[in-house]
Amino acid sequence: MPWRETSPMDQRTQFIADHLRDLLSITELCALYGISRKTGYKWIDRYIRLGVISRRGHEITCPSPKLHPAPK
Repeated sequence: MPWRETSPMDQRTQFIADHLRDLLSITELCALYGISRKTGYKWIDRYIRLGVISRRGHEITCPSPKLHPAPK
């Protein structure tokens, strides 16, 4: 049986799904996924606030107003 390759996005999604099942503590989940607790809490917080898993690992923010001046 070949090794299954997963993308970082798939791993993040699975981490959140495992967290929602509430079978393991945050510490155990983070150890299982090889991430720090700080990162684990960050992913959970983003999921709670945004309701989705971020593809780039951070929030999408509005561009700087300096780049798009207001029309006159």
